[in-house]
Amino acid sequence: MARLGLSPRSSLQRACVSLVRAYLQFALRTTRWTFYVTPEAFPLLIGRNGTNGIMAFWHEILPATPVLCLWAKNASPSLRVKVLISRNRDGRMIADIIAPWGIGTIAGSSDTRGKNKGGAAAFRQMRKALLAGEQVVMTPDGPRGPRRMAQPGMAALAAAVRKPVVPVGAYYSGLQLNSWDKMVIPLPFGKGRFVCGNPIEIGKNNPDGTGLLAETLTQQMREATDGPDTTTDAYHVFRWAMPSQSIAPSKIWACVATLIAPSLPFLLRSRQRQGKELPDRVREKMGFPSRARPKGKLVWFHAASVGEVLSILPLITAWLEKDAGSTALVTTGSVTGARIVAQYQANHAASAHLIHQFVPLDVPRWGKRFLDYWSPHAAVFTESELWPNLIGQCRAHQIPVALVNGRMSASSFKAWQKAPRIAKRLMASFSWIAPRSEADAGHFKALGCNGLEPTGDIKAYAQPLPVNEQSLKALQRHIGQRPVFLAASTHSGEDETILQAAALARKTVPELLTLIVPRHPERGADISALASGAPRRSLNEWPQGSHTLWICDTLGELGLFYTLATCAFIGNSLLSAQNGGGG
Repeated sequence: MARLGLSPRSSLQRACVSLVRAYLQFALRTTRWTFYVTPEAFPLLIGRNGTNGIMAFWHEILPATPVLCLWAKNASPSLRVKVLISRNRDGRMIADIIAPWGIGTIAGSSDTRGKNKGGAAAFRQMRKALLAGEQVVMTPDGPRGPRRMAQPGMAALAAAVRKPVVPVGAYYSGLQLNSWDKMVIPLPFGKGRFVCGNPIEIGKNNPDGTGLLAETLTQQMREATDGPDTTTDAYHVFRWAMPSQSIAPSKIWACVATLIAPSLPFLLRSRQRQGKELPDRVREKMGFPSRARPKGKLVWFHAASVGEVLSILPLITAWLEKDAGSTALVTTGSVTGARIVAQYQANHAASAHLIHQFVPLDVPRWGKRFLDYWSPHAAVFTESELWPNLIGQCRAHQIPVALVNGRMSASSFKAWQKAPRIAKRLMASFSWIAPRSEADAGHFKALGCNGLEPTGDIKAYAQPLPVNEQSLKALQRHIGQRPVFLAASTHSGEDETILQAAALARKTVPELLTLIVPRHPERGADISALASGAPRRSLNEWPQGSHTLWICDTLGELGLFYTLATCAFIGNSLLSAQNGGGG
């Protein structure tokens, strides 16, 4: 079948296709994929011994189609795969995007409202392909839904050719669109998994087989998508990386950031409504300054959030004491980090020479705006803050860059190894890196860093979390002698486990008071509802004698709660934590 293409007259469309294809390739290639495949499904997926069938997955994971197909082709190079794609404009673009990967397409979708959408022709082509031993990949809920509801077309095709259907579920790090199918666009350097369940077949003597298959397929695909128990022996486990396709990752990174830049203000507005951004300072994330630049030497220190800020404040203090005439520009990515800087400024005389701004998002134009205005003499990043565009802009502005307390976990190291050119270019942008440990030093060196300084964890010299003494005394009077269990910086998915643990602990210590401090305070209402209306500190509600839980959904008070605690749990450390971001 000839590849469907966009009009050659539209250079803009061709450029968009190339850019989207390059982004998908980069995102999918840098994702760590794991396949969980039942023994019955495996020979069908790879076409072993001439077997084949229909691979079914929901429309929302359509961008991950190449991974499934290329994984199967990698196991069986002679395998031929066809993907059913709608005949509309979006479908034609998808066909153009995946064509260079050797994945065939069949155009068509169910005819509706008397309109011929190529459904009958597509049915014949898929039937022919299946009978010829090719694999067919379909989305049974496409092209317009209902979402996650298998339509009868796939069941009818399976019945016509007597071929089994393999239900496929997938999950990967990505951004969910507000479309009918809630499509998930993959993000680079994430994790992804495919779950391939047992094949479903229509009984030869079952007249209701088509309807039964649609119902069974809907149920099993939902189970495969929503998190089956993959720890059992029911699955073979395969870990796989999508092969390289000769892209220029640093350029792609910049192009992708530029492409999505128009949508980022909407993301910032959404975060603002959730309390994750300060309304009067949100433009700083786009590189616009909110303070005047003082004259003279200015050194830029960047720390992501609370932990990094606390670790770098002694370094900033030492710098300002050594060069009293200079200015320290401190940037953070989070509101909580900004509050720690504000508390430091309130308690240190040297803060007159310290300015806080939020770091711009990693968009080339925004980073250039930031650097053009502040014109720092040097930049100091902390731990794992490796932003290719922003650091590349520093190189373009001839600003020396250092990384202190450099952290490179084993998982991050493996992710960067999948993009060696961008990693080497990034490492070359640093004047020097002071790793946190010998293991981190080894990872940085393997990625191409030559300017390594002695190792050492500067967090050992970090100042204690700030504590408001008046608030501490008031809480001590109110709580009295009750023992306090603190669950600090918790993430979504951990609350249920914490509540269960607290209930068990109260059987031994009945007077125990549990404090839950969510990493993102806007979750306070949800946690309170989960805990049967537990009091919330953000509403100035105090725990009474009968209360066993207190939701402390405020910012900048973690030091206060640690001081009160008898014992503590650090969040983002349970397997159930969703979308972590530091403890």
